[in-house]
Amino acid sequence: MNHKRLNRDQWGFQYYPYYQMRIDHELFHGTVCLIRLTDGEKNYWETPKAGRIQVTGGGMTWLELIPDGTRRVITTMYFPDGTHDPERKHYPVTADERYQPSIWYIDIIEGIEQDEDGITVFIDKYLDVIITPEGEVKVDDRDELDAAYASGELSKEQYDAALAEGEAILQAYGGDIRGLDALCAAVRKLAEERIGAGEPITMCREVREWRKTQGES
Repeated sequence: MNHKRLNRDQWGFQYYPYYQMRIDHELFHGTVCLIRLTDGEKNYWETPKAGRIQVTGGGMTWLELIPDGTRRVITTMYFPDGTHDPERKHYPVTADERYQPSIWYIDIIEGIEQDEDGITVFIDKYLDVIITPEGEVKVDDRDELDAAYASGELSKEQYDAALAEGEAILQAYGGDIRGLDALCAAVRKLAEERIGAGEPITMCREVREWRKTQGES
């Protein structure tokens, strides 16, 4: 199973202020990470109903949640604040007009750990769930999960647990996309308030290296 850092360094962002925090609130208990995409080209995925789905580009914000008691990472890929792609003809009214999601990508995981920089790392279990504001719900990469089980990489217990987590995600969010939107918007607001109050950027090595190129310590 692949180990992936929540600062999403494998995407090759140049500079991206990354915040990582623990939130314990009546709305949410768990790990919360926020990435600000300060620059970069727009990249898109294609979906049947929503059409082109923007996933990267300057001004976007990614919010990542790992709720306690689950084996999932919920990533909300937000448009620049207060906007959405006008090509999205069936884009709904969102829970908070400032925070307009392009897509939710939910990784099913084995667990989490910390790396030498203190960055949360999740152990990816192949299976994913993709949800769009327009109502698309798709289970993705089932073939990769099946292949990992067939090869012996995953035990029967791990395989069944991944399927069970996927089903739990579908039950929780598949029929209540507005509720998912509202939850993520509320948690993002809590995170933004912490950042506004001085929550420091988490200094992963990519951020440190970029700041050195700018003459910053």
